[in-house]
Amino acid sequence: MHPERLAEIQRAVSDDGLDGWLFCDFRGSDPIGRDILGLGEGLATRRWFYVIPACGEPRALVSAVEPGVLAGLPGAARVYRTWQELHEGLRVLLTGMRRVAMQYSPNNDVPYVARVDAGTVELVRLCGVEVLTSADLVQRFEAVWSAEQYASHTRAARAVREVVDAAFAAIRRGVRAEKACGEGDIQRLILDQFGARGLVTHHPPIVAVGSHSADPHFQTPSSGGAAIDTGEFVLIDLWAKEPKGVYADITWTGYVGPAVPERFAHVFEIVRRARDAGVTAARSAVRAQRPVRGCDVDAVVRGVIAAAGFGDRFVHRTGHSIGTEVHGNGANIDGFETPDTRRLLRGTCFSIEPGIYLPGEFGVRSELNVFIDESDVIVTGNPVQAAVVAILGDAPGMDT
Repeated sequence: MHPERLAEIQRAVSDDGLDGWLFCDFRGSDPIGRDILGLGEGLATRRWFYVIPACGEPRALVSAVEPGVLAGLPGAARVYRTWQELHEGLRVLLTGMRRVAMQYSPNNDVPYVARVDAGTVELVRLCGVEVLTSADLVQRFEAVWSAEQYASHTRAARAVREVVDAAFAAIRRGVRAEKACGEGDIQRLILDQFGARGLVTHHPPIVAVGSHSADPHFQTPSSGGAAIDTGEFVLIDLWAKEPKGVYADITWTGYVGPAVPERFAHVFEIVRRARDAGVTAARSAVRAQRPVRGCDVDAVVRGVIAAAGFGDRFVHRTGHSIGTEVHGNGANIDGFETPDTRRLLRGTCFSIEPGIYLPGEFGVRSELNVFIDESDVIVTGNPVQAAVVAILGDAPGMDT
């Protein structure tokens, strides 16, 4: 670990009023900690502990079977052989500490951070040490982007937007040639388009037609699927990144016809207003230098949909953190599935993607990405969707 990285972590620990940040791992149980500490994928089959104090040298506790597992990290290591020696070693490791952060979340409110098992938390508490969540520390070191990461995101966002247009164009060509594409065909086209642009993704995109669009996480078949023909409503949710970059993640909807019927346009307009209200809420707080939490923005977005009479049809959180994984380790826009009270930090990115789902009929989701810079909120991937795309018409349904 570079000395500057260690100093930065210690400043953060001190800023949060903690005595230390305690990392522990068993057979890869904490990928967050391994990433923050800069550990590779070496052999590690026994429990290890590593504490970074607010000041002073870090300390480690490692097994005699793997005494060099943390050799690349600063600080002295104590070796244990038996479980009794592990318990005593942990007590010594935490000597002088009263409050430490761990990858733990009270009530599992932030499951992304909840990597430490209950028994290990109990063991630390038996040492007379209070365990607090590392959720805000993790966000600071895992979710804040570098300038290079932001640049990679903007490139990915631009490319993903192009792929949306390519998908709608392929649907239009197929219908006009009387060879309607299936959901799986458009999914394959999107993946091919990603490859042509040098992008990768951990999971294929969602292409959902008709009533399938009312399933927020519809599993698109790899081939075939429902035909995307005249008169059908289609939802496309796609996410991708450069191999060493961060993700862009957007959702668009279209109607296969020259004009969009009122029932689709009406529901989309409610979703759009809710989406944009979320952006405005985040932007207003950032510009006024007011703290804003993920749950706060979720409440604003959810309020718009509830006021329109569709509150019970918005069945998921408003958005999620975005990073090297499409669902990142920063604050989510969520007061619904979980009470995410983490502050939205400068240098982080998240989605805003409200939806209204009418089972057996159709579902509308509109997703964009928001990045918080030093003084403002930036919506990436422009132009964003302003209306349902009439796939066989001239109106693009886009807003610059």
